[in-house]
Amino acid sequence: MNKKLLAVTLGILTAVGGFVDIGDLVESGVVGARYGMALVWVTVLGVLGICVYADMSGRIVAVSGRPVFDLIRERLGPRMALLNLAGSFLITLLTVSAEIGGVALAVELASGVDRLVWVLPIGVLVWLVVWRVGFEKMETAFGLAGLAIAAFAVAVFFLHPDWSSLGAQIAGLAPPADQALPTYAYHAVALFGSAMTPYEVFFFSSGGVEEGWTVKDLPVQRVNVLLGFPLGGLLALGVMACAAVVLFPAGVDVGQLSQIVLPVTLALGTAGVVVVLIGIFAATFGAALETGLSSGYMLAQYFGWEWGKRRKPRDAARFHVAVAGGLLLAVLVVQTGIDPVGLTEVSLIFSAVALPLTYLPVLIVANDREYLGEHANKRFSNILGFAMLVVIAVAAVAAIPLMIFTGAGQ
Repeated sequence: MNKKLLAVTLGILTAVGGFVDIGDLVESGVVGARYGMALVWVTVLGVLGICVYADMSGRIVAVSGRPVFDLIRERLGPRMALLNLAGSFLITLLTVSAEIGGVALAVELASGVDRLVWVLPIGVLVWLVVWRVGFEKMETAFGLAGLAIAAFAVAVFFLHPDWSSLGAQIAGLAPPADQALPTYAYHAVALFGSAMTPYEVFFFSSGGVEEGWTVKDLPVQRVNVLLGFPLGGLLALGVMACAAVVLFPAGVDVGQLSQIVLPVTLALGTAGVVVVLIGIFAATFGAALETGLSSGYMLAQYFGWEWGKRRKPRDAARFHVAVAGGLLLAVLVVQTGIDPVGLTEVSLIFSAVALPLTYLPVLIVANDREYLGEHANKRFSNILGFAMLVVIAVAAVAAIPLMIFTGAGQ
């Protein structure tokens, strides 16, 4: 019983760490400040989508003992899998750059020292943790610390909001009268992309292999999905609600991480800021670990290399070199001085574009009885999967035109 409880807890922390990253923090703050709670429905839709496809990915791993990307290459062929790899890998590199930039911003807020001073040390520290710290210890430590982001939710109550007004914003499902519909749609796509970021399913499935999931673990894996990702969604809604209560009435457009933290400062004072900065650091650092590992997972699984943190670096040298190379590229991108908040916005839009390349193959493999036998998708899973795929396709098609037409949401 204790072992199962530990497995559930670890899975929940993993899901939380994967859901609440710099993309969710920034975009939830941006839309809360601009639209109040009018885009809650997008977060709910994103949580539903990631739950549906994470469940498929976890089931694939538990039954086959192999990660999703490995089976995608075998099932769809090397050419189709290469297209999937190219899209997902480039988006993951963009995302890990944004995550490292987010960690640097958190340290800058805490120390007062310019973020560019911290970028290289952060990149080195991420690499050292990937190289030296065990998978379960890594996930537990940063997932648990990341729960400090719940300070946003606590702050909402101390701000004494007009609950009826927040409820009306949620029920309205539309932008305020002074906000353009195309810009509203742009931010809806970005918020959806933040919930469905491609690296999440690759990390989740590869992590399942790292932890040795089998068919006996299917119930635990499903509990992980159904508790972990919704909890991550609630934490993101806490960020949105803080911005909706403080920044939305003041007409503040979020462009800095300090603005997202401001409501916590007003509600909880210095102690609250310390707690929430710990949470932001842990969540973004944890996401940097996950995205960095995911870039290595993708390449290794496509090319058939030995991979995984469970293997010594000398036994999986190409995997570790790929992870280190991806982290180095990310550090170089952030070191140019590019705005991490702006980089995050761009990464979310391109994530939305790449979503079909990630999730259509997962749906195909999850329906293949040659791999999954009696555990292949049932009718209900397919209904949800196909419905979410339609939403994913609409978001992917609309993303770039909306970015161009709205000037990236301006």
